[in-house]
Formats: sequence, C-alpha cells, structure tokens
Amino acid sequence: MRQRNFGPIYALPQGLWLTVFFAAPLGIIVAYSFLAKGLYGGVVPQFSLAAWHTLGSPILLSVALRTLIVSIVATAITILIALPAGYSIARSRNQPMRLFLIIVPFWTNFLVRVYAWISILGAEGFLNDLLRAIGIIDSPVQFLYNQTAVVVVLVYMYLPYAILPLFSTIDKFDFTLLEAARDLGASKFDAIVRVLLPNIKGGIVTAVLFTFIPIFGAYAVPLLVGGKDSYMLGNIIADQVTKTRNWPLASSISMAVTLIAALGSLAFLWGSRRPSPALVVDSAEDQGLVGPDTANAGSRRGIS
Repeated sequence: MRQRNFGPIYALPQGLWLTVFFAAPLGIIVAYSFLAKGLYGGVVPQFSLAAWHTLGSPILLSVALRTLIVSIVATAITILIALPAGYSIARSRNQPMRLFLIIVPFWTNFLVRVYAWISILGAEGFLNDLLRAIGIIDSPVQFLYNQTAVVVVLVYMYLPYAILPLFSTIDKFDFTLLEAARDLGASKFDAIVRVLLPNIKGGIVTAVLFTFIPIFGAYAVPLLVGGKDSYMLGNIIADQVTKTRNWPLASSISMAVTLIAALGSLAFLWGSRRPSPALVVDSAEDQGLVGPDTANAGSRRGIS
C-alpha cells in the first residue's frame, strides 16, 4: 500500500506565513513603485516610471553611496570585534556566563540602548565629563551627530548578531588542528589564517549577512545619533512615507535597497564558496603545510 506524502501539509503553515507576511507585502511595494503619486499623497491607479527615474538624482545617489560606505565600515568593524570575542568564548571554561553577558542587551528596548549612547556621547555626557575631569579637554567635544557616532552605535547594536554565529561555529572547531599546524612550523598568525578561518567560513558568512543587511536598512540610529551628513536610505524612505507622502518613491527606494542587499549577499556567498577537497589539499601541499603522502591520503579520505 502506497504511503501518503504529508510533506505539503506540514509545509502549508510556513508557506501561508511567508505568503501573507513576506511575499504579499513585497508584491504591494513592487506594484506601488510603478504607480503615480496621488495629489494628496498615496498612489493613483496609473502606471508611471517617475519614481524609478528619481532614483538617478544626485541627492539619492550620494545618500546611497554614504549608506553603502557606512554599512561596509560598520560590518567590517563588527566582524573584527566579533571574531576574537567568539574565539575567546569558545575557548573559555565559563561559556554560559559570557554568553549571558552577550545576550543581556537584548533584554533592553532598542531605543533605550540608543538613548544610553546619547547620554554617553553627548556634550554633557559621561565621556565628555570624564575627559574634562582628567584634564584632557576644556570644552565639550562633539562626539554625536556625525557618521562616526552612527558607526559606533551600529557596531554596538549588531555586535551580538555577529558574535553568536561565530561562537557557534568556532565552538565546533577541532583546536588540535591549530596545535598540529604549530608543530609543523606555522606561527600563531599563520595557523589562524590558514587553518582556523577557512574552517569557520560558514560562521563568518552568517555573521556578515546578519549585520550588513539590517545595517544597510537602518533608520533609528542615523536619525537619533547622526547629523545632516549621516542621512541614510532608511531615513529617506521614512520621510517619503510620513512627510511628503510620496509612496511610489518610497517603494522604489525600498526595492532598490532590497535588490542591493540581495545582490551583495549573493555575491558574498558566491565569493565565499568552499573549493573542492582536492584543491584545498593541493593548495596546502603547495604552501608546504603538508607533505605529498599526507596530501594523497587526505585527498583519498576527502579531507579539506
């Protein structure tokens, strides 16, 4: 008797959820981007490419370039901090406590954490008071309302999203491989670069995607701690929806942000694909990390 396939039934709730809360809103945004703006806001059922033509304006292009630069810088700094942090937690004997300290900020509201940074970086904030107390400055330094403040706060906000996947990947890594590399003459730096990083590539890719995508569409942080030179695409979209009520332009910018983030993610994933085991072994042999016999044995076992 043939058994029934209940797979589609099991997947139905997930499919409905994605359709209602992802595909349908995305379809509405796509449709709005090709409609004309209403006289008093909103849209009218008239096909128009005016919103897409506006994307080529110098102002929007400069904001898009600024958004991309800020996102790349903030993501790079986040990963550079998260890598040693994840490694330290993975090698620690007190992992639960360290993970607890990483997760604690999630217990606080997003805006509360932003305003905490405002109280730290403000003209009368903790940092300026400390610098005045030790005699480094006489008048307050403007730490807020610039791109540096935006990058600092974005790094803080999304650092846990990078640390957790990196820790999860590093924790599964066989650290005896690092000891073997050191025994074969590799320095600490070489062992980390040639042995550790290639084996935790999946965690690095996940950490980059988990930080770059939300940072690229950030709205609240640039609005609260950034200045006029820190406006990002998320702020433009919000202004078009709430102030000028130009929904087609807001939709076209949203689609541009989505496409840029998707293409960037796909390009990063494509560039980080692991080579075949044979190529890895041959590369290791060329670099003198393993001998020919070891390379042949590893190739037979499919070791990468």
